[in-house]
Amino acid sequence: MCGIVGAVGAKDCTPFLLEGLKTLEYRGYDSAGLAVLGERDGALGRARAKGRVAELEARLDELALAGPVGIAHTRWATHGVPAERNAHPHVSGGLAVVHNGIIENYAELKADLQGLGYAFTSDTDTETIAHLVQACLAGEPRFVGPDGAACGDLFAAVRCAITHLEGAYALAVIREEEAGCLVVAREGSPLMLGVGEQGHYAASDASALLSVTRRMIYLENGDVARLTCDALTLVDGQGQPVTRRVITSELSAEAVALGEYRHYMQKEIFEQPQALGNTLEMLGGAGRLQPGIFGADAEGLFPQVDSVLILACGTSSYAGMTAKYWIEALAGLPCNLEIASEYRYRDSVANPKQLVVVISQSGETADTLAALHHAKALGHAHTLAICNVPESAIVRETALRFITRAGPEIGVASTKAFTTQLAALFLLALLLGKAHGRLAGEAWDGEREEALLTELRHLPVAVEKVLALEPQIEAWAQHFAQKRHALFLGRGPHYPIALEGALKLKEISYIHAEAYPAGELKHGPLALVDAEMPVVVVAPNDALLEKLKANMQEVSARGGELYVFADGCSQVASSPGVNVLTMPEHYGLLSPVLHVVAQQLLAYHVALVKGTDVDKPRNLAKSVTVE
Repeated sequence: MCGIVGAVGAKDCTPFLLEGLKTLEYRGYDSAGLAVLGERDGALGRARAKGRVAELEARLDELALAGPVGIAHTRWATHGVPAERNAHPHVSGGLAVVHNGIIENYAELKADLQGLGYAFTSDTDTETIAHLVQACLAGEPRFVGPDGAACGDLFAAVRCAITHLEGAYALAVIREEEAGCLVVAREGSPLMLGVGEQGHYAASDASALLSVTRRMIYLENGDVARLTCDALTLVDGQGQPVTRRVITSELSAEAVALGEYRHYMQKEIFEQPQALGNTLEMLGGAGRLQPGIFGADAEGLFPQVDSVLILACGTSSYAGMTAKYWIEALAGLPCNLEIASEYRYRDSVANPKQLVVVISQSGETADTLAALHHAKALGHAHTLAICNVPESAIVRETALRFITRAGPEIGVASTKAFTTQLAALFLLALLLGKAHGRLAGEAWDGEREEALLTELRHLPVAVEKVLALEPQIEAWAQHFAQKRHALFLGRGPHYPIALEGALKLKEISYIHAEAYPAGELKHGPLALVDAEMPVVVVAPNDALLEKLKANMQEVSARGGELYVFADGCSQVASSPGVNVLTMPEHYGLLSPVLHVVAQQLLAYHVALVKGTDVDKPRNLAKSVTVE
């Protein structure tokens, strides 16, 4: 959620820090700040501002901070209200720290440090870390190193300090007395290093490093690193020297640039044909599915599993809910979806033969990662990650993996990450069915397999046709934006698509929206329907269409206005109070992918009419790395 950028080099790092913060703005934040060590005297200078990075930049123009070593941060409030006093970096004496994550025992540590005379000026858990590192440097008896002595330098002090922390953190620390170095540490919150030609760098997101290097090191939990301009020292959680692999990132600066589009969300909606094509590229022209696309061990593992458990949060959970319909219908295996943030806080029955699928765009989603750890602790060894970031923690910790190739997604409201997840999950359903010798209740049929693969390969073209409907959806948005509430209806695998449509609308337009299975309309939500409650209906031409039409009649009879996304063969006609958008083609089992793209466009254009911050909706963050 928060963003970290750090640098130690041969020239002033302030422009890089600011540019890095601007790159990380998509993650969501309420304040920003930076600290640098002056080039001549090594003195610590700090600037902080509530609000956007632009406000911090204006503050810097007044202060004229510059230096070769520095740290910067965008904060999303957890402990303490959005305010300059709570913005990072936090200082203690001559050192400064920035922090992502949550320190669970900060209150206890704060009381101990206050007892030692350390004065707190913020409401944050992070300020505790700054004073704790200072206490380790000072040799306070409560906070000495393993040998009982004071820590001689910042590297040792940070290693000492983290032994007292409980919770998740990514840290970057600088100190006046060691003006040529930067120390970082990671536990549970993502942090990576950049290896450049003129220095070393750190960031919580690879995109923030692209202006200086594409050579990156992804830190493991427990790692602590000391960075100087020309050297890098790294130890693991046991304090042993360790070498981590240097990876050349496939991201490019152009990939995270806005280009000709008005917003990143718009750009990413229109990138979906390419993202789907890239994700499905491994299929090539083959007429048969190969389990190896999910990992080398998939061929032996898939026939062993007797059920599927999907763990995910937010939009990813709706992808998982859609997959539940596909897996049970195509593969005949029981499938259950658990909201990751709830799963580990209840008593559940473990099944060692179950395949546990974790879905996360970033691969660092705190609740999903914790749910994965819990499942493994219960004895679940068959694990699979569906993720957009190959170097992420979730991918590293599962037995199997499928990397969606959506490319960087900057807008907080997920679009192309969601549709590529759906494509991956459809492939999983097919391969599980093939491994168990069945397809949709019958023996596996090679011709049907080839036909479904052809439909998958055509999916990018089908999505292009949906995008061509944008002018009609834009016209709907003019009327829709005047409403305060909306209801979304769907049936079968299109019910989770209705949920996702409602989520998109409320995320970026702030219109209250709910979604229901259409058959539940008369069990409560029908009481809300009137002329001021628009009802969005996902109406594909499937086995439930006639029942769905009856549900639509229930809305019309109460004076409600319908907005219907219907297949051309659904025979739903426009009339007073019934607005129909005809989808370009009926797409069978993959119809949810097309219908969700149309709803993304609706949410986007409604938000435009309302004038909200589409890419950075209030109170939300892109990568949710805290519980």
